[in-house]
Amino acid sequence: MDIAALNNTALSALNSASTPTSEAIGVAMLSNQLDVSQSMSDSLIRAMELSVNPAVGGNFDVSV
Repeated sequence: MDIAALNNTALSALNSASTPTSEAIGVAMLSNQLDVSQSMSDSLIRAMELSVNPAVGGNFDVSV
């Protein structure tokens, strides 16, 4: 997917007319970006949690 082309297309649509349609496009793009950012931040937080001590709790020995 060519992000630059999509961005240019969206910006030209937004700049060509100040209609409710162009505003709806902008809001939809922002909403999508917020969802992607939230997903990426959740993944980053999970990776950081695992990187602290990734082996803790993985294996344990029980001696009797």
